[in-house]
Amino acid sequence: MKISAVKVYTVKPRWIFIKISTDEGIEGWGEMISGTKTKTVVAGAYEIGNTLIGRDPFAIEGIWEELYKSFFRGGPINSTIVSGIEMALWDIKGKALNVPAYELLGGAARDKIKVYSWIGGDHPHDVVANAQERVDAGFDSVKMNATSELHYIDSFKKIQEVLDRVGSLRDKFGYDLGIGIDFHGRVHKPMAKVLAKELEPYRLMFLEEVVLPENEEAFREVALHTSTPLATGERLNSRWAFKNLFREGVIDIVQPDVALVGGILETKKIAAMAEGFDMAVAPHAPYGPIALAATLQVDACTPNVFIQEQSLGIHYNRDYDLLDFVKNKEIFQYRDGYVGLPTKPGLGIELDEEKVKKVSMDELVWTNPKWKNYDGTFAEW
Repeated sequence: MKISAVKVYTVKPRWIFIKISTDEGIEGWGEMISGTKTKTVVAGAYEIGNTLIGRDPFAIEGIWEELYKSFFRGGPINSTIVSGIEMALWDIKGKALNVPAYELLGGAARDKIKVYSWIGGDHPHDVVANAQERVDAGFDSVKMNATSELHYIDSFKKIQEVLDRVGSLRDKFGYDLGIGIDFHGRVHKPMAKVLAKELEPYRLMFLEEVVLPENEEAFREVALHTSTPLATGERLNSRWAFKNLFREGVIDIVQPDVALVGGILETKKIAAMAEGFDMAVAPHAPYGPIALAATLQVDACTPNVFIQEQSLGIHYNRDYDLLDFVKNKEIFQYRDGYVGLPTKPGLGIELDEEKVKKVSMDELVWTNPKWKNYDGTFAEW
């Protein structure tokens, strides 16, 4: 079997899909991250992908080494391209051998996978209603943004707004609902310490990205103000970028992104490193159906994964949901806070390629909202 063609689709609301074909008719799908450089990712995927024409798609580790270890290592654009290609190769290999990808990575380590859903929380609004909607949809755990932007030193009024929103969830659901709080890199060290301490009484599942990864030395100081588990890692784009987190031993949960760190096997390697340091894993996966399907393959065979992010039912532009592009929708069916293990070969997902082609005819333009502080200084986006 040889790789014969590469095709890339940009798909609303925010997804980039890559399809790798073989001369034996088996096709594999992967997903890459979009953003302000969507066209760059697409062009790079074709440039890199076309170098694989005529290659053996089963040689995943060797191909990965070759694609990643250029003279100028890594970077998010190259890493997401490599991630998408790598997913597609596992999809091909699993389909060719008629087994789910996780069976080729050690086999199942669990019976089911716990999942959580996002409920907003950036600004004051009815998070209770959003949480109830997700509970009714089969979730028992949610994540909300702690706050909008916070300046280096900000008012306690904003802190109280966060506490009020979290408190409203505890008042409604008690401890039957797991709650993760995402600082989303919008908080600097001085206010992160305040916020972490004030949230302590609510016994949260975790605090995510309490500071940006470039300020990782502040994790230890924030940790002194809370016993709540700290999580980070969604913006890191290689296993080497996680080394300091393991060495410092302050972070409790790592959140590698299968569409950014280099793919399925790289995510598995990062999780194995975390296990050696007695750390949990909660993979980042807020994107489309292929990235989620690929992440579930990692979850299935990785014992220190304790919960999985997903974006089912979250309409970024009210036009499309990830299920709209999936034929076998049952693979993302949630019951009592869990999803079952994938059973179909490869990534386990059957895409509606005709729908993908139709939607990809429209230009994809996706950027995150831009946040500014009260004095006009730029905060985050």
